[in-house]
Amino acid sequence: MATTCKSTSISCWNMASLRASLPIHHLSSSSHSRVRLAPRQAFCGFHKHNPLQLTRESSESCSSGFGVSNGARVFAMRHGKRVPKLSRPPDQRRALLRGLTTELLRHGRIKTTRPRARAMRKHVDHMITLAKGGSLHQRRQALGYLYDKGLVHALFAEVPDRYGERNGGYTRIIRTMPRKGDNAPMAFIELV
Repeated sequence: MATTCKSTSISCWNMASLRASLPIHHLSSSSHSRVRLAPRQAFCGFHKHNPLQLTRESSESCSSGFGVSNGARVFAMRHGKRVPKLSRPPDQRRALLRGLTTELLRHGRIKTTRPRARAMRKHVDHMITLAKGGSLHQRRQALGYLYDKGLVHALFAEVPDRYGERNGGYTRIIRTMPRKGDNAPMAFIELV
């Protein structure tokens, strides 16, 4: 790689030896300005001795990994992890769903937008499932979610008789006319 210069005894580098030492870049035929690098190795597992860090030897030793290399240490994807956002940040979304769930369990039927009704159905079903169990831990979980303490005690007293034989599907969504003003799709959600 290095050649000795004739005038001095110091070794000199020429362009051919520098090109040979650099990694190879492949240019695409469509655009010469883009440079494609070789793909990074996918996640292959954690190192045996230090489970929190990957080492170069462990990542190169396995040949078949999963996922797509995106620059992270673990290359997993969030398939099927969609959350109905309801155009709100997480804390406001959580408070909205808690309030809607509390009001539905208090009144039995409420009118709201269709996306909100679909999003709160899961939480209402979970509260009724907790009430069917009836343990102290489940009661405390319901007290931590619903806003009304008296409603929780009434829920735990009435639900085992009403929904004892039913396995899920405690709510029904009935579509109605769109809201005046912004034409938002509306729906009634009620307890079965």
